[in-house]
Amino acid sequence: MERCGWAGLEPIYIDYHDTEWGVPEYDSRALWEKLILDGFQAGLSWITILKKRDNFRAAFQGFDPNKIADWSAEDVERLLENPGIIRHRGKIEATINNARAWQTIEANEGFDAFMWRYVDGVPLQNEFATQADVPPSTKLSEQVSKDLKKEGFKFCGPTIVYAWMEACGLVNDHILTCHRHDACAALAKPR
Repeated sequence: MERCGWAGLEPIYIDYHDTEWGVPEYDSRALWEKLILDGFQAGLSWITILKKRDNFRAAFQGFDPNKIADWSAEDVERLLENPGIIRHRGKIEATINNARAWQTIEANEGFDAFMWRYVDGVPLQNEFATQADVPPSTKLSEQVSKDLKKEGFKFCGPTIVYAWMEACGLVNDHILTCHRHDACAALAKPR
C-alpha cells in the first residue's frame, strides 16, 4: 500500500496519514484546534506535535476557544511549566489571542464558513505525482494568511496555513499514487 512519503514508518504517523490528514473538516472548533497545532509546529516536525497532541488537548481544555479566550498571564506561566507541550511563550500567548480572534469570526459568520469560502466550500483536488511537487505554500495560502492576520491571528504564515489546509482537507495533496488520494477526493462534496 503506497502512502505519501512524509508518513514515514511510525504507527502514529501512518494512522494520522491514513485516517485524518486530508479528510475535510467542517467543525469550527476542530478547524481552530488544527490551526493552533500547526502554529505550534513552526520550526519543528509535525510528528513532535502529533506525539504531544493529547497533552496539548488536556493542557488547553480540549481546545475550547471560548475558555481559552478568558485566560490570563497566569495561564501562560502555568503552561510554560508543562513539559507535555511545546513551552514557547509566543505560541502560547498567540493561542490565547487567536481564541479571541476566533470568537469574533465565529460570532460574525462562523469560523468554518470563513475558512471554507476560500475554496467555495469544495476541497481543491491537486494531482501531484511526487512529494517534491507539493509546494510549501501557494497564492491562496498567502491570501488566507493575510486575511487571518487582518482578523488578529498570529502564527499563521502562508506555510503554516498551507499545511493546515492540507491537514483539514481544504486541499487534497495526497500524491496520486497514495492510497488516500482517491478516498479523500471522494469526500470532496459541496457543503
